[in-house]
Amino acid sequence: MSPFLLTRTLPEDAAGAALRADVLHGLSRTPKSLPPKWFYDARGSALFDEITTLPEYYPTRAEREILVARAAEIAAATGARTLVELGSGSSEKTRHLIDAMPSLHTYVPVDVSESALTGAANTLIAERPALDVHALIADFTRGLALPGTPGPRLVAFLGGTIGNLLPAERAAFLTSVRGLLSPGDALLLGTDLVKEEGVLVAAYDDATGVTAAFNKNVLHVINRELGADFDPDAFAHVAVWDRDHEWIEMRLRSRAAQTVKIPALDLAVHFAAGEELRTEISAKFREEVVKSELAAAGLSLTHWWTDERARFALSLSTVAGA
Repeated sequence: MSPFLLTRTLPEDAAGAALRADVLHGLSRTPKSLPPKWFYDARGSALFDEITTLPEYYPTRAEREILVARAAEIAAATGARTLVELGSGSSEKTRHLIDAMPSLHTYVPVDVSESALTGAANTLIAERPALDVHALIADFTRGLALPGTPGPRLVAFLGGTIGNLLPAERAAFLTSVRGLLSPGDALLLGTDLVKEEGVLVAAYDDATGVTAAFNKNVLHVINRELGADFDPDAFAHVAVWDRDHEWIEMRLRSRAAQTVKIPALDLAVHFAAGEELRTEISAKFREEVVKSELAAAGLSLTHWWTDERARFALSLSTVAGA
């Protein structure tokens, strides 16, 4: 069994600095907002894992259904010798792809969490000792340089995570991914699809309250890391469907007028009764929108797969004109 490589492209204090900047910016503006990446400390990650098993939360099951059914087609269409996964986490879903790729030489998981990368890499090389694993501690939304690995390369961005980006952020992200690709490389993109409002809202507001706890976890993170005095019980979990933008918004609604102190930022944040703090958007897509956004970034949609109920899609795209 060969050891895996681990490359850090983020400074040791990058997460703390980014949290401070995001909280200061997001809570000093109107309307208030925070990026969803701050849900995911150890507790938040465990809560999200629980969410993926809930009957209301279909995306994880739907995407896995496509991967199981289409992995061989994806492998054949790409001939990839390197698989790069952005936001890899536990790399659990990616195993379906890896097992279907007979020519795969190198796996490059990319994540901000060193512990997640180390755990996933150790598991993979124990199961697949012939596979080279080169993990990157990096924030893929802030530009990325890939290690020299054999081509063709397949870059995978799964889970519908692209929906957490605002349209301008999506455009910048897809353009940056296009910059990573050479002729013959491909992008595998997971996108949740537009569907009935009731199904969408239920997926983000489950009956047992796990998603509410997940949403409020961002307040626990700010309390712990920045010494804030948020009372999570003073906020209500809200999930709404924005028909105009075709995205779900998760928000925290202040139950009463209150002031929260954040000593690490020398900041006092005032909330009016009923005021809402947006913590996540989750855009839902149509095939023509995905095709258009890929094209604007210089990518050409070549394959489109959905689960049997057309709830979720995986798309494959290549460098336009290549």
